Amino acid sequence: MFDFLRKPGNGPATPVPERKAGATGKVVAFHSSGRVAWSPRDTGTMTRVGFAGNPVGFRVVRLVAEAAAALPLVLQGAGQRYAEHPVLSLLARPNGAQGRAELLEALYASILLTGDAWLEAVGGEGLPLELHVLRSDRMSVVPGPDGWPVAYDYAVGGRRHRFQIGDEPSPICHVRAYNPQDDHYGLSPMQAAAAAIDVHNAASRWSKALLDNAARPSGAIVYRGPEGAASMTTEQYDRLTRELESHHQGAANAGRPMLLEGGLDWKPMGFSPSDMEFLKTKEGAAREIALAFGVPPMMLGIPGDATYANYQEANRAFYRLTVLPLAVRMCQAIGHWLSDHAGEVLDLRPDPDQVPALSAERDALWARVGAAGFLTEAEKRALLGLPKLEEPGDAS
Repeated sequence: MFDFLRKPGNGPATPVPERKAGATGKVVAFHSSGRVAWSPRDTGTMTRVGFAGNPVGFRVVRLVAEAAAALPLVLQGAGQRYAEHPVLSLLARPNGAQGRAELLEALYASILLTGDAWLEAVGGEGLPLELHVLRSDRMSVVPGPDGWPVAYDYAVGGRRHRFQIGDEPSPICHVRAYNPQDDHYGLSPMQAAAAAIDVHNAASRWSKALLDNAARPSGAIVYRGPEGAASMTTEQYDRLTRELESHHQGAANAGRPMLLEGGLDWKPMGFSPSDMEFLKTKEGAAREIALAFGVPPMMLGIPGDATYANYQEANRAFYRLTVLPLAVRMCQAIGHWLSDHAGEVLDLRPDPDQVPALSAERDALWARVGAAGFLTEAEKRALLGLPKLEEPGDAS
């Protein structure tokens, strides 16, 4: 195991550990690839990583939620459209801390981030006195023996409150996005965009690391010592490592030339930023995030998207294909839920006639319906989504 080398003179032999001359003994690597790391898919992590920690995710959620919450709402009964109604008053001021826009924005943001939106009715006989949005990460469904929900649990601060579901109107309105793999919880766009969010965040972290550590190149230092020297000594290796860490890392050392001596040679091993096309990768990830939420990339200023002729067309498609379907789903669920409390059939829906982005479509529809002489007035009103007119004999 040892080669014995005798010092000059008559001193005892000194054992020297045997050195193995391996093929990699002359290379000091300073860059390597690792496994792909994906963020956890739980609600808290996705909200933190995809909304609070990603500008594209933050913007698309706010864009959809704010646009849907700002839509004008109309309330119709069996035979009339209400200009004033207790339900409209409740929605206008749902609780002491929120107005209608704030409450609806929280509901829309919740279903976009988690796939579920929860609304609690507080107090009162008949219609509730207040409405409150509950956090999705604190709510859970309690299924019965047949699989249908029999209660909802709200957990916070180590305590749990149960909302029972019985013959009376439910105190909780649960709106969930479609999820083919779960009977009780919805699937959010944030989950569908999770991989793109990780790519976008990783590209941002890479850019930040490049700025902070611009002078540390990716590659290897190859040792080409004198003949017979298979590798560096421990002292040489430690000295090289210290010099690299102290003189060639960090933003303060950006651009500082590297002086190699003693048979050392630099061999680049990594790709340059242009080779890896980080910018295009980041833009592609941002486009995928926007598409998962139904927002035209043009509206986010993402270059390279020519799907729509102009911004006006993109804005119209955004309202028609994303905002209105989401708002109709949410308003119908709230309207049916409040109908059970009010004891009458109520139809709550957004009013597309008052949406500026859809004015051209509505003008064309009204013109076509108005010019159709073969339709009766009642049929025209039905086509336009208007309630029937009261017959003279119906007035009491």
